[in-house]
Amino acid sequence: MATVTLKNVTKIYDGNHVVLKDFNNTFEDGEFVTLLGPSGCGKTTLLRIIAGFIKPTSGEVWIDGRMVSGHKTFVPPEKRNIGMVFQSYAVWPHMNVFENAAYPLTIKKLPKEEISRKVAEVLEITHLSQYAERLPGELSGGQQQRVALARALVAAPKLLLLDEPLSNLDAKLRESMRFEIKEIQKRLGITVVYVTHDQAEAMAMSDRIFLINSGIVQQCDTPENIYNHPVNQFVADFLGKVDFFKGEVRDGRIVFPGMGGQSVAYDGPRTGKVEVAVRPENMYFDEQGELEGILEQQYYLGDTDDCRVRVGDTLVRVITGGYQYGRLKNGQPVRISVRSFMTFEDDGMLENKLQIRT
Repeated sequence: MATVTLKNVTKIYDGNHVVLKDFNNTFEDGEFVTLLGPSGCGKTTLLRIIAGFIKPTSGEVWIDGRMVSGHKTFVPPEKRNIGMVFQSYAVWPHMNVFENAAYPLTIKKLPKEEISRKVAEVLEITHLSQYAERLPGELSGGQQQRVALARALVAAPKLLLLDEPLSNLDAKLRESMRFEIKEIQKRLGITVVYVTHDQAEAMAMSDRIFLINSGIVQQCDTPENIYNHPVNQFVADFLGKVDFFKGEVRDGRIVFPGMGGQSVAYDGPRTGKVEVAVRPENMYFDEQGELEGILEQQYYLGDTDDCRVRVGDTLVRVITGGYQYGRLKNGQPVRISVRSFMTFEDDGMLENKLQIRT
């Protein structure tokens, strides 16, 4: 398989529009790496630089110890031994599944017996063997995306690049395809670089997530760490649901002016003003809770009950299990406990101020 090393990779358009700035990291052999971020953040640009579709303005790209892009070096995409799957399925409509998957081997003019063997193997891996004679128009969206995946894998690339491959699928199919792609990656042990703006995809599939904003990596970490230990408010806000409240640390408590001066216990080192980030699933109704408010609204979502509670002048979101829906009534006084929260500098400095309370 392959490692991918990027050294000071920068991409600038039109002389001054910095799309990607000083990207430095190594994607390890067999690792599933996700480039995550909002539209226009630079993640697809980085993927296309790795693929060789775009030349970086500066910096170097190495694949498996070989420089493929640098000051005086540029290896074209077809010679980088990579597979790529795009957002659009891009399968040939006049070719059946077997012929689509075989296309990269056909243009290399490999012997027919070898092509048949390799295609049979990749169709088995992608669960398409029974559809080998069907045309793409006779397949579902998920099956067509698997055809594109089979075509990318058939030549046994060292590296697989995927550019938002599930965004055209419906929600249920998107969820099942996440796990199929991850299982294929684990089975083959292939290095994967995956681009998405969907944080659920990134959390479910990745060994590491690179969260990018305005061309700069905000944080690189495992899904668990990036979710529970965000380095700044952008990261906390982008991954998962979160509410931010302004507070002030006084005598071992955080006081919230917007909540009528109500407070929660705090045993951290900070003093003075802080920004407090709370994930709604870490708030729960509790007769002994520190915060008191009025339940204004409940939204039943089946597996969860998504509630809004008025605490002073602030609307607080509380997500509980769906089984609790209807146990409390709108307009009823409630008390809330906070299972965990994160504290940040009031000006949003890039410093981890996480505090977990159990």
